[in-house]
Amino acid sequence: MTTDMNRRIVLASRPHGEPRPENFRLEEVPVPQPGPGQVLLRTRWLSLDPYMRGRMSDAKSYAAPVEIGAPITAETVGEVVASNHPDYAVGEMLTAFAGWQDYFVTDGKGSRKVDPAAAPPSTALGVLGMPGMTAYTGLLNIGRPKFGETVVVAAAAGPVGSLVGQIAKIHGARAVGIAGGPEKCRYLTEELGFDAAVDHRGPDLPGALAAACPKGIDVYFENVGGAVFAAVMPLLNPFARIPVCGLVSAYNATEVPPGPDRLPGLMRAVLTNRLHIQGFIVWDFAEQAETFRKEVAGWIQDGRVRYREDVVEGLENAPEAFMGLLKGRNFGKLVVRVS
Repeated sequence: MTTDMNRRIVLASRPHGEPRPENFRLEEVPVPQPGPGQVLLRTRWLSLDPYMRGRMSDAKSYAAPVEIGAPITAETVGEVVASNHPDYAVGEMLTAFAGWQDYFVTDGKGSRKVDPAAAPPSTALGVLGMPGMTAYTGLLNIGRPKFGETVVVAAAAGPVGSLVGQIAKIHGARAVGIAGGPEKCRYLTEELGFDAAVDHRGPDLPGALAAACPKGIDVYFENVGGAVFAAVMPLLNPFARIPVCGLVSAYNATEVPPGPDRLPGLMRAVLTNRLHIQGFIVWDFAEQAETFRKEVAGWIQDGRVRYREDVVEGLENAPEAFMGLLKGRNFGKLVVRVS
């Protein structure tokens, strides 16, 4: 058993608008001890994802909010440092929703073993984890790309968007990514094989997107919303499919954005173009998890899928990194190397 203290970052107050440093508190508490049928995990890798902003709010949602004074919700990869469970040995690596902290006790439910020899453990939080599965299940179940169609994805340099585009290419579609800045756009076309990339920070997003999609858009994978969706909507072809897994542009909003009411135009487009718009949560397709991991791992091995990680060192730097994530500062899957 360890005698170290357990550092954890808790929700000190609920953010109003953009999260600020005072919304987080780093504290130390005794390390929890595993009971019968439990193991003690030492967090090695911590995932930072946009959905965490929603968990910091007490508004009604698909999941319960983080309580004030509780560690921020997050999936982790941890090493078993003490075990009272017959299925888990000291030294093994497990995923767990341990949150922003050094140690966590679990009975193993909802966890899976991670083999460091098969892939870097951090990939269990990215391309072979929840973001990767979000891309895989959302695109293939809802987007259903066909050969020769145009697939557009927002936040395309992130862990979800980058895999969406690569899977679209594997299925014979044309992939167009929307990302922030020339460096990310070059990464999409030169390293990941996207057919085109559009900088949403450029002077004419609607015009640039229209030029990149001369035959319109058949599948739009929505991660962002806001001005990006406004540029996409006029280009949607009849029977276009729109998987919606995130709306990061609105996560820090405190009021309805100014401007005209665009809902009537959207609903008319839904009707006249027979659009299929479906929101989803990755666990809606939980039964596909093993198929996803097996297929994407194979694509990584044969070079058809590539991934990028943005690694932050130290648990204490998680709040600043998370605040940057919501502003698009990360480049690739954002993970914290805790220890």
